[in-house]
Amino acid sequence: MHIAIAGNIGSGKTTLTEMLANHYGWEPRYEAVKSNPYISDYYKDIPRWSFPMEIFFLKERFRDLLDIAKAKNTIVQDRSIFEGVYVFTTNNHNMGNMDDRDFETYMDLFESMMMRVKYPRLLVYLKASLPHLVKNIENRGRSYEKDMPIDYLENLNRLYDEFVLEKYKGTKLVIDVDDLDFQHNKRDFGKIIDRIDAELYGLFSNEGSR
Repeated sequence: MHIAIAGNIGSGKTTLTEMLANHYGWEPRYEAVKSNPYISDYYKDIPRWSFPMEIFFLKERFRDLLDIAKAKNTIVQDRSIFEGVYVFTTNNHNMGNMDDRDFETYMDLFESMMMRVKYPRLLVYLKASLPHLVKNIENRGRSYEKDMPIDYLENLNRLYDEFVLEKYKGTKLVIDVDDLDFQHNKRDFGKIIDRIDAELYGLFSNEGSR
């Protein structure tokens, strides 16, 4: 079984992936950003390198999907191929970093790939407001995130909502995390577990007992 965790930068995707893996005994899968050979060039000249960088990510994410499809155990994945396409690559195109011709080629390749793989059994979307994301990013203090423009984060948030709420065709679970502290509050984490159990196994929510 394949479970994907989706959400903007600072929404808590990686934290929830780790917690779900520990709770259910699932295998966590993370995106290997550092292995992309175009990353350093990309940040020096984004319009020049956006297409090859996104193609590399697409190739790696597709390979992950093929590998996950063969797995015997349940895998919980931190960020899916769909976010890479409908959020990050689309944002690059919208910002003028990828021209129409390259974007069309990219999307054609993605559509061809989708003929070979299935959607995750469940996509869990951690929906968060911009102030919540900014607060989390500031709290974790990662140097490479400190100068992230607010409008960039806002554009990603809008694209995430469009992707999950309007474009995604698989089974999804939307969790508003603004008022949750699932990392430190067992009751909040229990609410998420209840909703996942209900979606995957048809179990009734039992939030009052947590």
